Amino acid sequence: MGFPERRMRRMRRTDTIRRMVRETRLSPDDFILPMFVAPGSGVRKPIGSMPGHFQLSVDEAVKDCGEVVGLGIPAVILFGIPERKDPLGTEAYSDKAPVQRAVRALKKTFGDSLCVVTDVCMCEYTDHGHCGVVEKGEVLNDETLELLAKEAVSHARAGADIVAPSDMMDGRIGFIRDELDEAGFDHVAIMAYAAKFASGFYGPFREAAESAPKFGDRRAYQMDPPNAREALMEMLLDEEEGADILMVKPAGPYLDILRAARDEFDLPLAAYQVSGEFATIKAAAERGWIDHDRVMMESLVGIRRAGADMILTYFAKEAARLLGKG
Repeated sequence: MGFPERRMRRMRRTDTIRRMVRETRLSPDDFILPMFVAPGSGVRKPIGSMPGHFQLSVDEAVKDCGEVVGLGIPAVILFGIPERKDPLGTEAYSDKAPVQRAVRALKKTFGDSLCVVTDVCMCEYTDHGHCGVVEKGEVLNDETLELLAKEAVSHARAGADIVAPSDMMDGRIGFIRDELDEAGFDHVAIMAYAAKFASGFYGPFREAAESAPKFGDRRAYQMDPPNAREALMEMLLDEEEGADILMVKPAGPYLDILRAARDEFDLPLAAYQVSGEFATIKAAAERGWIDHDRVMMESLVGIRRAGADMILTYFAKEAARLLGKG
């Protein structure tokens, strides 16, 4: 028997040839950098479980975004650390809260050269740490929609380009869309955390955002990890309610969901490489168990290959620097 005529290794022989036939490409344009905005000035508080990331006051966030823009990263997503928490998370929709102040400062400094996305949720702002109004230990769906819409409108009023509801309440995309339109913000887009799973990979984020629930967990509103068909139904409902971008969160453990969504939907798809994914790679690299840069880039290209148009990732700056060297 003769050797097969088709030799696949021919197209892998040199780095130049590999670059020429590469099917999936990464660019800084693909990244959205999450940032945590805190009260005060001159604040740069390290986040222990997320090396290289900080709680930042507005002035420090503006400084960091200078580097973000310089690296060619098109967008950031802002999470807020309030001065005070209460049962209804009132600082979430205060025009004087850190996120609203940061949006105004970033748009004033960078204009349209930086797309500013805001997380719309209540968990950072409530004293119980849940994503909505709580009554007798239950998170109330419809009552929460009113607060989420107020928060989204306050972000839009500050100048946000995109609002990103992450709460997983039923019907919130349509409710927020209506309220934005009525308030004159029909130009503001909605990035829906459409398939957000009740994941064990969120731990470092909850340290960063100071948002761990004080009782119970979020499994009654975030998705059950084994469910794929339900995830596609959630995404379909958000599309029907007016979402402009659909998101899968987390990214790495749910690449099958992302691939299925790419096959099913024509809307732009986002995937959130969450804090636990970031911290896992960082910790293994610190112990010398893996090659940090190689694994970082492999994880990101896997998310793109599965179908993501944009990746929310804490690696955004590091990956953009490496891509710039290429």
